[in-house]
Amino acid sequence: MRQEVLMAGTGGQGVLLAGQVLAQAVLDQGLEVSSYPSYTPEVRGGRANVTVIIADGPVGSPVASQVGTLVLFDSIAVRDHVHQLRPGGLLIVNSSLPIDHELPATARVVRVPALDLANELASEKAVNMVMLGAYVAASGIVPLESIGETLRKLLPERHHKLMPANLAAIEGGAKAAQAS
Repeated sequence: MRQEVLMAGTGGQGVLLAGQVLAQAVLDQGLEVSSYPSYTPEVRGGRANVTVIIADGPVGSPVASQVGTLVLFDSIAVRDHVHQLRPGGLLIVNSSLPIDHELPATARVVRVPALDLANELASEKAVNMVMLGAYVAASGIVPLESIGETLRKLLPERHHKLMPANLAAIEGGAKAAQAS
């Protein structure tokens, strides 16, 4: 088993945290994982992406030019990365924002109104947890509850007051993916 996941969006959307949570949750389930974050120098507003490679054996390289799954947080990420999806791959897109790029006909497309759900369930800052919940539900890579457990371990204690909102966002993303 080997899955390559590329998550991409705008800096400040929590793309890198989503990748970190996914990588740790997968590792905690006993699988092998490699994570490769990449971002532009702007603190907010630049581009951010993370590639997470998951396997049941050793991972040789954290880099993948073609991936089986894309989790794209905004329309710029769609434009920049949709060509990297293998035919028949899983494509999760934030449908709260306009997508002005054609999506591949061969992909399994899951449209998640991530920004709308984040604002409804928590705050705009929870878009990353909505998208992560959607990916986990659509892929079945780890049990959904492991994402919340991992997030609690990774977040500093001072941010634990945000856990109920984050858990609601994860669950909301999972439900949206299952309904899509």
